[in-house]
Amino acid sequence: MFYTYVLKSEKDGKLYTGFTYDLKKRLEIHRKGKNLATKDRLPLKLIYYEACLNEKKAIKREKYFKTGFGRRFLNNRI
Repeated sequence: MFYTYVLKSEKDGKLYTGFTYDLKKRLEIHRKGKNLATKDRLPLKLIYYEACLNEKKAIKREKYFKTGFGRRFLNNRI
């Protein structure tokens, strides 16, 4: 399984979207500040995730969430 996930910075309120095959490990990397894109935006909260059957679909969902339609979808779900 692959996962598409959305984190929200409790510092600035902005969202970060990514994908991974090991969600638990990836969240730990973010929370420890080992990811360059999010290390200055700690603490982070997991606000949404989806499981996908393959990597290609997870990447496609990640790209969708970064569009205007995707952000609207997330705002309606959260």
